[in-house]
Parts: sequence; structure tokens; C-alpha cells
Amino acid sequence: MEGFKPIFFKNSNVLILGSFPSVISRKNNFYYGNKHNKFWKTMEEIFNVQLNSVDDKICFIKNNHLALWDIVESCEIEGSLDVNIKNVKFANLKKVLPPNTNVHKILCNGKKSFDLTKRYLKQEQINIEIVCLPSTSPANTRFNIENWKNELNK
Repeated sequence: MEGFKPIFFKNSNVLILGSFPSVISRKNNFYYGNKHNKFWKTMEEIFNVQLNSVDDKICFIKNNHLALWDIVESCEIEGSLDVNIKNVKFANLKKVLPPNTNVHKILCNGKKSFDLTKRYLKQEQINIEIVCLPSTSPANTRFNIENWKNELNK
């Protein structure tokens, strides 16, 4: 199963990486498409914006110098849970890192994304700051926005 293409711009300086799109996101054909996922609500609260459409979200990403992708380009998966991800093909992060962008930090949306990203960066011998943030998934009942605020406001 294939994931989404990256959303990035030359002025992107922070890459937000998920693991792999959920069933609902794949059905809606866009990142964090499950209305119970807290990702877009978190962005709205931190940046004091309203994001009502895919176009709004893409403009938001561009205007705030962000990039958005998943560390898993393709995999075998049943359902949406990260524990079900098998036979991973990593996304080629070099597409969204310098010299193609100004990305100097990667924020991982959850532990699975963080662990896979660390493995990829080590394998590709890429040295870039990487931060593990609490997953915005509806399955994460202990989500706390403060870590996200701290990293995005640096």
C-alpha cells in the first residue's frame, strides 16, 4: 500500500513526519483525514487559525515554513494501527531536506514515526535534529498539546 506524496516548499524549515496514513486518511486522500485525529486541531490552536479545507491546510504548511510527510512510503498494513505496519519501504527524506529545502529539524508524530526515522537517518548517514512528539492519533488517549506548542514555537 502506498502513502501520500510529501508537501513541502523551498522555504520549509521544519519537517513533520507521521508513520503512515490511517484507513480514513487514505479514504479522504489527505494527511490526518480522520476527524478524531488531533493533528489539525492542534495546528489550529497553536497558530490561532481555522483550517477548513485541504487548500487551507496546504497554504498553512507553506506560510508557516513547514513540510509534511510520512516516514513510510509504502508497506503492508491491516487497519490503521502502527503495530500492524510490515515490510516498510522508507520515504526518501532527501527530497525534503537541504538543499531542496531549509529543513533543520524533524518533528515525529508519535513513537513509531520516531523509531523508524532514527533507523532511516542512521542508515542514510543523515545528521539532523529529530524530536519525538506525542502522537495525535485518536488511539493516544494521553495526548498533551504542550510538547507540540513548545517545539513549534521555538
